[in-house]
Amino acid sequence: MMRMLAVAGIGALAVIAGGLLWFDGATEKDRGLVIPADVDIASGEILYEAYCAACHGGNLQGQPDWQSPGPDGRLPAPPHDETGHTWHHPDSVLFQYTKLGGREALALQDIDFDSGMPGFADQLEDREIWEILAFIRSTWPERERAAQAARTASSLSN
Repeated sequence: MMRMLAVAGIGALAVIAGGLLWFDGATEKDRGLVIPADVDIASGEILYEAYCAACHGGNLQGQPDWQSPGPDGRLPAPPHDETGHTWHHPDSVLFQYTKLGGREALALQDIDFDSGMPGFADQLEDREIWEILAFIRSTWPERERAAQAARTASSLSN
């Protein structure tokens, strides 16, 4: 019984500390949560146009009033350019949010909120998600790229 309680306590601490990441002893790289070195940004741009631009805009500008909930309580799609908050998040969070969708990704943190962002796990391979994220990142000014890279590096050391 004590062993079960200890294991449960350790598991609860791992979930709290892990945020969007699950704890199974594997590294973020093992779980596919580190961007591959050889992604194709040009493919990412094509995929962005096909899967993301309808909501986030062809110029990554997002929807109008993206910081104010609509009548359904959902926030409009935010911009992915430097005016939005995408660059405020580490790669692993962006990947999970894109793959699982907002509701599912936030549920991993015990947050009950439907952002309206659908998951693309059934439509895109992991590599394709990474290519889209690489394309988005490639459009940011150096300051935002550096800030986002620092957040990613910090998340890998936790």
